[in-house]
Amino acid sequence: MNPRKYLKVYINFLHTSLASELEYKANILVDLITAVLSLIGSIFLLSIFFQSNGNIGGWKFEQALIIQGIYTILNGITNTWFNPNLTEIVKHVREGTLDFVLLKPIDSQFFISLKKINPSGFLEIMLGFFLLIYCTKINQINLNASFLTLSLITLLCSICILYSLWFFISTTTIWFVKTWNATEVLRSFLYIGRFPLNSFSFSLRIFFSVFIPIAFITTIPSEVFLGISQFWKILLEFAVAMVFLFSSRKFWLYALKFYTSASS
Repeated sequence: MNPRKYLKVYINFLHTSLASELEYKANILVDLITAVLSLIGSIFLLSIFFQSNGNIGGWKFEQALIIQGIYTILNGITNTWFNPNLTEIVKHVREGTLDFVLLKPIDSQFFISLKKINPSGFLEIMLGFFLLIYCTKINQINLNASFLTLSLITLLCSICILYSLWFFISTTTIWFVKTWNATEVLRSFLYIGRFPLNSFSFSLRIFFSVFIPIAFITTIPSEVFLGISQFWKILLEFAVAMVFLFSSRKFWLYALKFYTSASS
């Protein structure tokens, strides 16, 4: 794989997507208002849980805002890249246009995962980072190189896990075309990621750590941000992210063996 070639291809993808989306500039303002109202609503909902008790699962409201900030960033990334691209796999399989993807002189997973972007998701990502910056002040977090490095690593691991989950579900459409509703189930579970994992019962904590790894997606990065995460948890999240990425790649290559070309 030639990194320079793929970077050039992605820049072309980015340019094409932006040119297409910016034809309707008023949508940017609408998307910004929607993103702001959505974040305000999420924070309001979170504050309701802390009204009767200022401490849930060992987390204060000011600390729980960090989880909300990370969740907002990840949701913005989902809306920017995952949703516009991975939903297209169903269309490619149903209409037979996956043939054209496989014939292109670039990796099919790269093409199918990054061809489009939804610029409105960038607004949500920015709001998430602004919320995290605000959280560093109210929680009196000391910013330094090691803190920023660990926070970035765990956030990247969360993105990898989230992408792999989406891609796993999308790939199953090669066998079952109407499985896309499963992503809505995944979204519903991920909504829980806005709350501290310790606020749930022991059995639910196990479920959301093993079967739907919400603990690795939002809680561990938030603990790193607060400086309360144990080093073994960071290593575990990195290992889980690598396993998910490797498995999603292998699963895609395996699934393609069962794809029936539209021309055959």
